Amino acid sequence: MMTARWLAFAVWAGAAASALFWGLRWFVHPVPAPGFTRVVATAASPQGDLSRLFGGDAPAVAAAAPAAASRFHLLGVVAPRGDASAREGLALIAVDGKPARSYRVGAPVDGDLVLQDVRPRGVSLGPRDGAANVKLEIPPPVAAATGTPPLQGAPVPAPAPVVRPAFGAVPPAPPAEAEPQPAAPAVGHPLPTL
Repeated sequence: MMTARWLAFAVWAGAAASALFWGLRWFVHPVPAPGFTRVVATAASPQGDLSRLFGGDAPAVAAAAPAAASRFHLLGVVAPRGDASAREGLALIAVDGKPARSYRVGAPVDGDLVLQDVRPRGVSLGPRDGAANVKLEIPPPVAAATGTPPLQGAPVPAPAPVVRPAFGAVPPAPPAEAEPQPAAPAVGHPLPTL
């Protein structure tokens, strides 16, 4: 008896779930995409060497030539003062127009080029145990805009001094207002009598 009830419940639950699924499929319409959207190709496979992803060594790259300096763009540096700047520091460098990344002294930047040293306004890139091949500099900041006051030659009034009473002093009373005087009658017009 109890098994029949459970079986009936399961059949009716399955029928209700099927009706709900097909009802939503037929009667609910998806929101259309805006006209400026583009379809992304999902069938494209990743391009490039995936051996580094699985732990392989990076392919060897020849040392950068001086013309390779145009591939790198130095955006900022964090250099400590004193002798430690050659061994410590950070640089924000964009390589080949990609988004900029921060690099610590000794970190590989591109291929076998590493960040060799950081100066207050520049960095040096080169092989780990070789001479610097690329030197990057930050351009000097733009001079601050200067201007003249809007009223040339006009004296600027000095601000009025603020006088404050001493602590505990009683502030002076406001000046008394004069009582209004009756207006004098106009000349040539007699006053009406009551």
